[in-house]
Amino acid sequence: MSASHDGYANPAPLGLCGFALTTWLLSLINGGFYTAPEGVGLVLAMAFAFGGTAQMIAGMFEFKKGNTFGFTAFISYGAFWWSWALFTMFFKGETAAPFVGWYLGAWGTFTLMMFVGTLTKPRALSAVFFFLTLTFYALAIGDGSGNHGIVHIGGCLGLITALCAFYLAAADVINESFGRTVLPIGAPKQ
Repeated sequence: MSASHDGYANPAPLGLCGFALTTWLLSLINGGFYTAPEGVGLVLAMAFAFGGTAQMIAGMFEFKKGNTFGFTAFISYGAFWWSWALFTMFFKGETAAPFVGWYLGAWGTFTLMMFVGTLTKPRALSAVFFFLTLTFYALAIGDGSGNHGIVHIGGCLGLITALCAFYLAAADVINESFGRTVLPIGAPKQ
């Protein structure tokens, strides 16, 4: 996900910001810094509007650019936010904790696949997917077993994930604006 040179704006910062900001808010709850009643309503709103919809829009523009990785990532994680929000609003009380663990574990495995896909891409992108993989697996274990301590670890990993994604978004915007590398992203050697 880098600066666009095809006459179109680079959609990656939009998708990364939608992901980062929504992940940050939910991770504050998962990390134990706030309770669900204090913030879940705002997380749901962000999940539908920015985490879900804005990421899907970014994914469609990645499709237009021919970027299979960006398309797959943004559409998939946009759909994650929509599914999480719908589940939280309508079905959370009806779903057994182990099954929630399977849901999060499946997302962890998908994210692990995407992480492998980043190994030829900038290191900042790899960091996002590395920490997101750990986040999903920690939340899968914690939520699946009802262990709030592990959920809190997953929340803290989610905060790191969000910071990595926000850094990459900032680097894309700032580096393109200045026409040079201001914030390095660890581009792989060609």
